[in-house]
Amino acid sequence: MASPTIRVALCDDHRIVTDGMQQMLSTVAGIECIGAAQDGVAALYLLEHVRADVLLTDLDMPEMDGAQLTSRVKAKYPALKVIVLSMHEEAATVKQLLDLGADGYLVKSAGKDEVVLAIQNVHAGRKHFSSGLLESMMKQATQPKPGSNLLKDLSEREIEVLAALAEGLGNKEIGEKLFISPRTVDTHRTNLMKKLETHNVAGLVRIAIAAGLVK
Repeated sequence: MASPTIRVALCDDHRIVTDGMQQMLSTVAGIECIGAAQDGVAALYLLEHVRADVLLTDLDMPEMDGAQLTSRVKAKYPALKVIVLSMHEEAATVKQLLDLGADGYLVKSAGKDEVVLAIQNVHAGRKHFSSGLLESMMKQATQPKPGSNLLKDLSEREIEVLAALAEGLGNKEIGEKLFISPRTVDTHRTNLMKKLETHNVAGLVRIAIAAGLVK
């Protein structure tokens, strides 16, 4: 019995990229490109009108970037697999996307064979990272962060809120950045002040700087 065709949607703000990807995938048996969008908003519209199994999206795009698109897609279509394409190879970027639900991450230097393998892997329920990225992520995870003992009692979300506060963002901006409500941000801020034994945001910022969260 033949395997079902994997239906792939593309999203990249550069038409030459989507055209090239469509042409490349058209030569692969078992994979069909069912549409392309030039930004995240258009991609969401496309996905409302076609059935896709895998979405390949660029990370850096205007209007709605790949991270925001990944979060929206996973909330609306949990079964849809998402592979993010980017020029960046930072482990922190990959981890953020994984937290948002991404199933794969490819650097744009990836060749045809790796793109096809990534599509097949995520469709089969496996994660896929560009060559070398997994090693980079594991190496970073084993390196102690400066001042990390200051944050040892904080949850991952609290650390994210602390870093955002240190960047000067308000509750609404932090909520939009982390996809949580301003009320939830306020709760995290209150908990941070209790755990870090400080009474204002200025104190939180000083701790964030000492812990190496901001420069």
